[in-house]
Amino acid sequence: MSDEITSNEGIPPENQGQDDVKEKRAIKSRAKSGDGRERYLDMVQRERTLLLDQGIARSTEQLLDMAGASAPAEEEEGIKDRATGDQLRAILPVQSWLPLSIHLIGLRDATLRIAPLHDLNDRQVDALISTARRSGFHVERIEVEVWDRKELIDTLRSVHDLSADRCEKTLAQWLTDPDNGLLLNQFQRDMMAEALQMRASDIHIVQDNNPEAPNWIQYRIDGDMMPMHLLPAEAMARLTTLLKRDAGLNFGDRTTPKDGRFGFTWQGRSIDVRVAAGPQAQDGEKLTLRLLDRAALKGFDELFSRHEDVGDHLARLLSPEIKGGGGMIMLSGPTGSGKTTTLYACVQQIDRRRRHVLTIEDPIEYELRYATQWQVRPGMPGGSFADLIRASMRHDPDYIIIGEMRDADTVETSLKAAESGHTVISTIHADTALQTFERLRSLMPPERERSSTYTLAQQVRCILNQRLVRTLCQGCAHKDEVGNVLREDEMEMLGIEDKETKVRRHNSSGCDLCNRTGISGRTLLLDALLITLGPAQRNDIYEALIGNVNNILHEDGVIVHTRREGLLDLVVSGHVDPKAATSYIEQ
Repeated sequence: MSDEITSNEGIPPENQGQDDVKEKRAIKSRAKSGDGRERYLDMVQRERTLLLDQGIARSTEQLLDMAGASAPAEEEEGIKDRATGDQLRAILPVQSWLPLSIHLIGLRDATLRIAPLHDLNDRQVDALISTARRSGFHVERIEVEVWDRKELIDTLRSVHDLSADRCEKTLAQWLTDPDNGLLLNQFQRDMMAEALQMRASDIHIVQDNNPEAPNWIQYRIDGDMMPMHLLPAEAMARLTTLLKRDAGLNFGDRTTPKDGRFGFTWQGRSIDVRVAAGPQAQDGEKLTLRLLDRAALKGFDELFSRHEDVGDHLARLLSPEIKGGGGMIMLSGPTGSGKTTTLYACVQQIDRRRRHVLTIEDPIEYELRYATQWQVRPGMPGGSFADLIRASMRHDPDYIIIGEMRDADTVETSLKAAESGHTVISTIHADTALQTFERLRSLMPPERERSSTYTLAQQVRCILNQRLVRTLCQGCAHKDEVGNVLREDEMEMLGIEDKETKVRRHNSSGCDLCNRTGISGRTLLLDALLITLGPAQRNDIYEALIGNVNNILHEDGVIVHTRREGLLDLVVSGHVDPKAATSYIEQ
């Protein structure tokens, strides 16, 4: 039994040509995602049977997600006319639907299906439809499904699990009774749920016993630190002790830096929390919690949706049909530029049913099914990156994933692994794609620099230098002509010729969709070199590395994507503020 509620509010107009391109992208993405799920279906079904015999209930979909086989994607840009309840809860701001006591079931054929605990009035319906449209969903009507009241209440409690909305209330209750362990545990959980709801990557906790020093809990959201909760020193000490205990750390030691981890379940997902503890001032402590949500990992096609030729080039290098070709794929950029996300997206793109993937990491961020993962243990015999790379070649890998190039020994052994027919994917700190070559050469031993440079010229297949740029909230960004936003020299810097080009600029006041920041997430900005030359044609690459590395940009068979090209696309498409784009170029 259901009822339809419609709204007269208009639907944003769409450009037919852009829609055709987006539809083709979506069809291609769904086809690739479908192939990825088919890869592991037989393995997952057998695993599910074994788990059921052991009393562990896991659905096929859950196991496929754990394997990194993403569900077929809907349109990534523009208006979305299909979505699951989980997708709706992840995108729609919680304050727009949580107070209504409704269960979001799904969206299909412009109809948003909900199960409300109480009847909605016309104003609430219009507000919900308006919020959904501003969030990028095509909604014309709301369809109400009548559920059994007890079943609906149970669903609201178990599926929503929105303790984020209760965080301030729980904190206030706990501070009135700091000895209440139940309230402390509830606040810890609510704090992490709130951080996940706000798309935070890290939680920073400072516990300082100086009475005049503030004890803040801060979240890192879209690269920026955001102060959230201020606690008394005594209460913060209790919270840090609880977190260290859960992470398996010695909570009596405040002077020695240490690492641990623990897990918890939120909205039906398993969240892994990596905890780093260290001293603060005289007698305090600093904790940094990295929230590792496997469901938040971006898939390969989603990551390279705006750089299709780069994604296609990488996909060919990671294809199971290529065996014994070797080669090296390098990901570079500063800390926090998304290198690890891209690394894991590459691993998920590989058909791990047919190819052996071996990762060497410090630390292991996400556990990957159907891959061998080794933890680096510095200071222990045989535990360094280089030692593990040498050992890995005796385990018949097709792909060797190296967390980071840190020293000369690691670079040397990685080049040998690539030369011997293994595909090596690794990260390194560098500011540009060209500087990645120079950074690798700086780590080579002087006595073997020429021979190592020759191997590098022969083996490198692709270099991606990454930045993450903040994207505008599409619900509140101001529309304008670029001539009103940028000076002529800034337009020239970006490569924009027409002053009447339509752009969007940052709304500092924000809206309910972006938590009043005007910013909604970040997107990938690439400076890329794709080298398509065969081994016999790479002497000029070697000569350029020995002489002037800038000459590589002019070699035939080297495809260059500049950061400026990417920024121009993001500005013209309305995803990045033009003024912010000029600052990214200057960087």
